[in-house]
Amino acid sequence: MGYEDSVYLAKLAEQAERYEEMVENMKTVASADQELSVEERNLLSVAYKNVIGARRASWRIVTSIEQKEESKGNESQVTLIKEYRQKIEAELGGICEDILDVLDKHLIPSAQSGESKVFYHKMKGDYHRYLAEFAIGDKRKTSADKSLEAYKSATEVALTELAPTHPIRLGLALNFSVFYYEILNAPDQACHLAKQAFDDAIAELDTLSEESYKDSTLIMQLLRDNLTLWTSSEAEPAAEAAAPDASKETSAEAPAAAPAATEETKAAE
Repeated sequence: MGYEDSVYLAKLAEQAERYEEMVENMKTVASADQELSVEERNLLSVAYKNVIGARRASWRIVTSIEQKEESKGNESQVTLIKEYRQKIEAELGGICEDILDVLDKHLIPSAQSGESKVFYHKMKGDYHRYLAEFAIGDKRKTSADKSLEAYKSATEVALTELAPTHPIRLGLALNFSVFYYEILNAPDQACHLAKQAFDDAIAELDTLSEESYKDSTLIMQLLRDNLTLWTSSEAEPAAEAAAPDASKETSAEAPAAAPAATEETKAAE
């Protein structure tokens, strides 16, 4: 199947909400080893975000139920729930490894613009972070280390090549700060990073382009929301703040596609 046909079918699959097929179509596009357009890049991001997002939400719910049953001492149910959770974790792991392979083999080597480089390294950081969410022991540390490395690589490029108001730079700061808070349990660093990004953007609001105004201001609001959440729950452990049954399910993350995001994906991202 040709490149253009794959892009078209990915759009069709998105409209039909058949995200697994959208992923397969965009993998074909990515394997062409050429710089993707903004639209194509966003299609890839939306495809994987929907596929992974559904399973992350399932994992949170099942984990919450497991904790409740454990506290009640219902051992037989806990055994069943644990097996079911591990099934979801296997699916999560497969999806993450899949996109990380595409990023390392095709997208990052083909990236030419600063915007693309930041986008893909941020994406790499995100999917290693998703692995760290459920991994334990050495596997968790390995995923966390790789996530940190990818976010740092993205930040180096973002600081020199993207304006502080650019939605991709803001989205990177948002997700990197969530990583510090939820994976490294470092609330001070998370708050510092989020506040710095917000303040830098406020100081240069005159550089905000008309086409990215909506995306940038949305992410700035999410940065503020997280700062409010984190500073109001400083006395609580990070896991508490992100509990599946908390009133605000988890720290807000960047939309799947920015700029030109078609939908807001706040919380449980």
